[in-house]
Amino acid sequence: MSSTPIPATARPEVRIDPSDVGRRVSVRRIEGARDPATGRPVFRDAIGVLTSWDEHELTVATRDSEVRIAADRLVAGKVVPPFPVRPAEPRAVDPADLQRVAARGWPAVEQEALGDWTLRASAGFTRRANSVQTLGDPGLPLDRALEHVRQWYAARDLPAWLEVTSPGSPAGLVAELDRLGAAYDLTLVRTAPLAPLARAGRADAQRVRLARRADADWMSLYRRVGDDPVVARAAQRVLHGGPSVWFAAVHADPTLPADPTAPDHPTAPDRPRAAPLAIGRCVIDGPWACFGAVEVQPAARRRGLATAVMAALAARAAEEGAVGGYLQVEAENDGAITLYDGLGFTTSHTYHYARLPRA
Repeated sequence: MSSTPIPATARPEVRIDPSDVGRRVSVRRIEGARDPATGRPVFRDAIGVLTSWDEHELTVATRDSEVRIAADRLVAGKVVPPFPVRPAEPRAVDPADLQRVAARGWPAVEQEALGDWTLRASAGFTRRANSVQTLGDPGLPLDRALEHVRQWYAARDLPAWLEVTSPGSPAGLVAELDRLGAAYDLTLVRTAPLAPLARAGRADAQRVRLARRADADWMSLYRRVGDDPVVARAAQRVLHGGPSVWFAAVHADPTLPADPTAPDHPTAPDRPRAAPLAIGRCVIDGPWACFGAVEVQPAARRRGLATAVMAALAARAAEEGAVGGYLQVEAENDGAITLYDGLGFTTSHTYHYARLPRA
């Protein structure tokens, strides 16, 4: 009798395959050891996102761990609906505390403390990762602290931006910035409970695939990275930094054949995959989930894809224990604000990016 393991996809109870990577699944595997009392095989179940599958093993990200399963140990598997999010209101949060959470979810490549302040630089990739978080006391008189900031960024050939939060930044900072002729841009910080957000796009959430890494397809739709390889490397570090990072993408249009082996399906083996129709990013940090990088191809807009992306990410965040979501949006971005209004986001607080003039 042959001892060759039966491929997982040939077992009738295994109703998933590598094309389901990125979806939420329930799997059952057989353990290597048998129950010492009965001599029978021991089975283990896991529910979570199927994050990888090759000829040797598959990986499922559960609520709090990564479960690796040898392909020949998989005995059952199926796609399951998104996590059922229960209604819960996020706790009240101090603006300064939420700004610190946001900094952990978008960590700069280079950071340096100046008293309680944090100077951040990432080759110019986004203002958030290339600005000073001015929470607390810099440990110097403000004029000297701002001169240090100016010199620090000049040494890196970057503009000197400061993140000014009220309450949170020291009294007198705005007056000193005004004296120096700083220019300001307003940003809104908006929050929402996760349950309504997850329900808003639940019908289309199964079209969304989740991943731990931003692959080339995802990056092809993300519009904030140019051709400079130094900036691109910095972007990769910032995007993948944070406590628990997830990337979402919608690839296939529902009018296309469901069979992934069909020659005109976007995931057919010999066909290059097109850029996603929509993408998004989420960082889960305790009770909070940060949403960002939500992009939709122009031809695919007004079809609910941004809502579906955020709903899938919200469900995953809730599965990991988060109850509230937040995002940061520029005050003049009317389109994004309208979208977030419809998803239940309200303004928690605002902050300004203040740019110091060069000496």
